Amino acid sequence: MATANDPEQLIVSSIDKGENSSSEINIVREPLLKGEHHAENYSIRSAVLPFLFPAFGGLLYGYDIGATSSATISIESASLSGISWYDLSSVQTGLITSGSLYGALIGSAVAFQIADWLGRRRELIVSALFYFLGALVTAFAPVYVILVIGRLLYGVGIGLAMHAAPMYIAETAPSQIRGQLISLKEFFIVFGMLVGYTVGSLLIETVAGWRYMYGVSAPLAVIMGIGMWWLPSSPRWILLCAIQGKGELQGLREKAICCLCQLRGAAIGDSASRQVDDILSELSQLSEEKEATIGEMLQGKCLKALTIGAGLILFQQITGQPSVLYYAAKIFQDAGFSAAADATRASVFLALLKLIMTAVAVVVIDKLGRRPLLLGGVSGIAMSLFLLGSYYTFLGDVPAVAVTALLLYVGCYQLSFGPIGWLMISEIFPLRVRGRGLSITVLVNFGANALVAFAFSPLQDLLGAGTVFFIFGGIAVLSLVFIFFIIPETKGLTLEEIEAKYL
Repeated sequence: MATANDPEQLIVSSIDKGENSSSEINIVREPLLKGEHHAENYSIRSAVLPFLFPAFGGLLYGYDIGATSSATISIESASLSGISWYDLSSVQTGLITSGSLYGALIGSAVAFQIADWLGRRRELIVSALFYFLGALVTAFAPVYVILVIGRLLYGVGIGLAMHAAPMYIAETAPSQIRGQLISLKEFFIVFGMLVGYTVGSLLIETVAGWRYMYGVSAPLAVIMGIGMWWLPSSPRWILLCAIQGKGELQGLREKAICCLCQLRGAAIGDSASRQVDDILSELSQLSEEKEATIGEMLQGKCLKALTIGAGLILFQQITGQPSVLYYAAKIFQDAGFSAAADATRASVFLALLKLIMTAVAVVVIDKLGRRPLLLGGVSGIAMSLFLLGSYYTFLGDVPAVAVTALLLYVGCYQLSFGPIGWLMISEIFPLRVRGRGLSITVLVNFGANALVAFAFSPLQDLLGAGTVFFIFGGIAVLSLVFIFFIIPETKGLTLEEIEAKYL
């Protein structure tokens, strides 16, 4: 495998070729050269594993969301926690819930500094290592402080995986099915949530069940790590090194051909060298592209794109999405599912709905367009949040209101903010600033997610759950105004047409 450095100045170029920096960013590479493009020979069998093992990084991220919903109930139970320090404050509970998100912030920041030196494959191996360590430290934590450290370690794995997995998939997938595989990555995240909710529901009545809930991640991380160790490096990453003079060109070219043959299997025949030469030609054209400075990001059309992208991602988080996902089991308890087991089983059905609606969104998004789905979905989100606020304020004797509101929220979120937020930021940034723009929006995503998840419990104690959900509902109304006046319709447009028409 190649050991050469992957230069920092190529982040923009590589992202523009179909990669991304987060679990939720979907980018399909546009052809960069005019002229003839040859179809890539591949077999479905050979394409599965290079997608599957990186996708485990998304599955482990989703699993953490689902498992944490039940684990916090288990930890705070006097009879089921199996610990003497179960009587936690709302701030301490918030740190457990959001600890992995703070770790993801750290992992995301570190990724932009060392990921190009590591390469995509090795970054995913390091991510699996942090997932494994975080799961073990959390599962065997003897005291609260160690538990929080374990959550942070696990979160670093999330940050690294959400940066590297989409890039590896995009760089190694055959171009004919690249879009489908990138969409399936989002599906894996939601499937991980379902697995987490299911495991939580099965272990919620077990003494110290929270330890097993978090410990389940460890063997999954081992599978991910072994799989990535077995897979070859990204041929495109190797060729990026070659273009930048980080090794002998002919030697790196031969390594890239070898890796491509391993990825495609026998179906590639004798076309591997031609495909490698095609990639080299594209990278040669990209190598002169300069990165935008921070100052350039804050002016002209770059600022407009940043306003659209970061603004949409910010509203995606501050309309309460982290609170609803992480605290779903507790909300079901308040709604009348008094037994912890009943609450966690209800959360499983919530995850199933989320999975189904994610599949629906993938099918209809290019038929209906971005704006109609955003406006309709966020309207439903606002309605559901006002219903939750009303339940906690004056409809407490009608638990069906809370259940209906939760289901409405999840369904509408997966038709709007969930998939479209990340799709829009992959479309709206011009080629030259896409890397910087995506970097900023990823940090906005994890930062806002961690803040909302941490603040929910203290705000609930201070203001009451009803007031908190009314606040979220008001923010959702503001996001509707933002969408109506700021967000463009990009359906059916090329990236260049979007830039020319809206920026």
